[in-house]
Amino acid sequence: MASPIDFYFDFSSPYGYLASTRIEDIAERHGRTVQWRPFLLGAAFKTTGQSPLTEQPLRGAYHRRDFARSARLLGVPFRLPDPFPFAAVAPSRAFYWLADRDPDTAKALAHAVFEAAFVKGRAVTSAEFVAELGASIGIERAALHVALDDPAVKARLRSETDAALASGAFGSPFIFVDGEPFWGSDRLDQVDRWLATGGW
Repeated sequence: MASPIDFYFDFSSPYGYLASTRIEDIAERHGRTVQWRPFLLGAAFKTTGQSPLTEQPLRGAYHRRDFARSARLLGVPFRLPDPFPFAAVAPSRAFYWLADRDPDTAKALAHAVFEAAFVKGRAVTSAEFVAELGASIGIERAALHVALDDPAVKARLRSETDAALASGAFGSPFIFVDGEPFWGSDRLDQVDRWLATGGW
C-alpha cells in the first residue's frame, strides 16, 4: 500500500485552511490517505526568523488580498478571524488526543476548527471554544477539557512540532509525498501531478 501523504499545517493558517479543502480529494484520486499533522508555526518562526505574513511590511497587505482571492478561485468561503493570527495550541492538542483514538473524528474536528476560524471568522484559541466545537461533532465536552491539560497531550504536541521542524517543514501548509516537500496551498496542483506521474 502506498504511504500516506503528510499534511503539516497550523490551524491559524489561511493557506492551511485552503489546502484542507482539497488535500483529501487529491489523495483519494491517487489511492493515498492523508496523515493530518498540526504543528505550531511559531516554533518555525523562531528558527527561520520570520513572522506571521500579515505582520510583515508590504507583504501583509498583499497576503490579506491573496487569502480572499485564492478562496474565491477555489469557490470556498473565507473570512479572516478576529483576532488574527491566533494561537492554535488548544485545537492542536485536541486533535492529537483524538487522533490515536479515532482518526476520522480527529479530522472532523480539524474541519470544524478551520470552519470556525475561516468561514465564521472566530479565533479558535480557548479550551472552552474547542470543547464546544468538539461537542458539536459528538465529542464528550468534559473529557476533551481534561485532555487539553493532560501532560502527555501537551508533550505530544511539542514532539509533533519538533518532528515537523526536523522534517524540514517551515510553513503552513507543508506537504510531503514520499519524502518530496511541497510548501503552500498553491503547490497542490504540483502535488496532484507528482502523484500522477511519480515525479520529475
